Amino acid sequence: MTTDFLNELNESQLAAVTSVDGASLVIAGAGSGKTRVLTYRIAYLLSKDVAPWEIMALTFTNKAAKEMKERIGKLVGNERATKLVMGTFHSIFAKILRAEAHHLNFPSSFTIYDTQDAKNLIKSIVKELKLDPQTYKINDIASRISSAKNNLITAAGYEGNEQLKSSDRQARMPEVSRIYKIYQHRCAAAKSMDFDDLLLNMNILLRDFPEVLEKYQNKYKYIMVDEYQDTNFSQYLAIKKLCARHQNLCVVGDDAQSIYSFRGAQIENILNFRNDYKNYKLFKLEQNYRSTQTIVEAANSIIAKNRNQIKKDVYSENEVGSKIIIKETVTEVEEAYIISNEITDLRLRDHYDYADFAILYRTNAQSRVFEEALRKRNIPYRIYGGLSFYQRKEVKDLLAYCRMIVNPDDNESLKRVINHPKRQIGDTTVEKLEEAAAAQNLSIWNLLHSPEITALGIGGKTAGGIKKFIEIITSFQKKLSNTDAYTLASELNSASGLNKEIYEDKTPEGISRYENVQELLNGIREFVSSNNSEEEPPTLDRYLQNVSLLTNDDMNNKTETDQVNLMSIHSSKGLEFKNVFLAGVEEELFPSKLSINSLRELEEERRLFYVAVTRAAQNLMISFTKSRFKYGNLHSCRPSRFLQEINPKYTDYKGSGLKSNFDYEPEPNTEDTVISTDTNPRLNFSKPQTTPQINIKKDTASNAAPSAGTTNAKLEIGATVEHERFGKGKVLHLEGDFPNQKATITFASGEKQLLLKFAKLTVIG
Repeated sequence: MTTDFLNELNESQLAAVTSVDGASLVIAGAGSGKTRVLTYRIAYLLSKDVAPWEIMALTFTNKAAKEMKERIGKLVGNERATKLVMGTFHSIFAKILRAEAHHLNFPSSFTIYDTQDAKNLIKSIVKELKLDPQTYKINDIASRISSAKNNLITAAGYEGNEQLKSSDRQARMPEVSRIYKIYQHRCAAAKSMDFDDLLLNMNILLRDFPEVLEKYQNKYKYIMVDEYQDTNFSQYLAIKKLCARHQNLCVVGDDAQSIYSFRGAQIENILNFRNDYKNYKLFKLEQNYRSTQTIVEAANSIIAKNRNQIKKDVYSENEVGSKIIIKETVTEVEEAYIISNEITDLRLRDHYDYADFAILYRTNAQSRVFEEALRKRNIPYRIYGGLSFYQRKEVKDLLAYCRMIVNPDDNESLKRVINHPKRQIGDTTVEKLEEAAAAQNLSIWNLLHSPEITALGIGGKTAGGIKKFIEIITSFQKKLSNTDAYTLASELNSASGLNKEIYEDKTPEGISRYENVQELLNGIREFVSSNNSEEEPPTLDRYLQNVSLLTNDDMNNKTETDQVNLMSIHSSKGLEFKNVFLAGVEEELFPSKLSINSLRELEEERRLFYVAVTRAAQNLMISFTKSRFKYGNLHSCRPSRFLQEINPKYTDYKGSGLKSNFDYEPEPNTEDTVISTDTNPRLNFSKPQTTPQINIKKDTASNAAPSAGTTNAKLEIGATVEHERFGKGKVLHLEGDFPNQKATITFASGEKQLLLKFAKLTVIG
């Protein structure tokens, strides 16, 4: 097979693609062609007669996997590309779990609960235990359970973990352990797993069943992982076990773009790769093909401030480009108004499309003022991170019916549709059924078929409605194995009454809901028509396996339109735009107030700032405001310390009085700092129970004795000094004692008050 495609790679990319034996770490700077390296590496393996089913490629979105597989198909042919084991951690692990489900006492048809399903179940448990929902907030409980699972702490392990239980007591939620235990029992009874269970159970499978571990170690001779800096402990350990036999592991990522610790991602996984694989090879992709030289160099000057990183020198051979504009505004309303005007001007002057613009912000709440400003100027826009297609009520309703056909023990789906459309089965009856099923350790479906149902005293129209519901589900279950997914779903949509109910609603909202259901059915039809596997026919259970694993990134933006893009910086990762407006870059907003007292968290905020800057290809404007409404009150704001960390030769400051407001020089953290790889000890897994740590040594440079000619304790009023940014100045006033002495100095740009131990002044007279 020809390997002419290798001629399209630069020297660094070629080395990373062709070095396929052993462990490899590919550090890919922003815009450096990371996806190309992954796809060409797989194509290269296939050209060397490695069987496609011997390669496992793990990504974080199905969309990324699909795009990579399509690119590989163009290089080596679709027949081989379609046989690759490529997808998200969750999708690939789910496939393995379905094949090995009997080891864990699950059926292969287990249901996968999405985030909302999981929260609904937690809400039911909180209500059942008569706990205060204001104290036991569903999101908080879901987050604690998710964090435990990602650290491989089971419900039993949580119950015996005094550290976690102490944290729960401090949060006035001592019953979290009990909720977690009940939650897992209910999932098991419903033959269901949530997203975190897919990772946790994969690790349990590999730990407890050596024959299964050996089977998959032998099967997958080459393993590749995209965005390795975003992996959590659960993913890290599963990868380590799977590649232990052949050690042909290639991970690609960028520690400078590790921004998901709130999801459990651990930057230490990429930083410590060399410790896990002693004979590893390191490759650095340092040429940025996306951005101007100015943007790349400015980004380098920002990330250089992080101590905990793998050093690299990212560069660009694109045009130098315009300087980064830093804009001061008076209020957030003025900020939004200026940005909307700038979009209009740039679009008309340089003939950009609206889709070439993105407005990025630290928190989603900031979008409101931008939406208002854009609407006033009739500028079309879209917001990333809104309600995804598969989370819309009418879509979830039909999917719940489909899930009931495949797995009738799925309590959450049953509760959703047993009385939808109306069948005279009220909420009180549903609660009674749920409580009785829990008491008998049954699913609600099994309870409906057991003698215990008679003891509940359900009769009349309610009993008739339940009987009708059972008949619908049972009749379609008989068709499951010999009817394709589209035909079954279409008939179910009609027989259930959903289609009639939505079709008869002629309001604009009703028409939109009807169109959404038709779009869902179109998607199922596409799944059926694209199926080319005789071994796996396009049945409804196979369709549900695919759709339940879609991520938000896979589901956003089904249609491309010419609109300005509004999104949080977290949502922007992996995207690029010709023109970027980064708004609200102020202290206590960005970096977040919650992160400024922790070196670990502050460095992640700085990485987030780096990600924001590197989304821009041609033009970047960063703005901050002097005042902002918070909690109904107007607060004064200071420009973010991150603005001061950009090398000033790459920036152009705009705004009256900006420089006098921009003198904020935060003191660097000079305390000894320990960054721990985890916040919770993990139980019952092979990793040592002691918490591994990375020691960050104290930076003592700022406390060293001053050298001759620099600022020292004997600086006098009237002395002439020189500052690297402000130029020459005269000392007007001194306050305090060295090393914490402050000086008021007049420069050509005005008076500044500087802390001497950080000011880097030179005495010249």
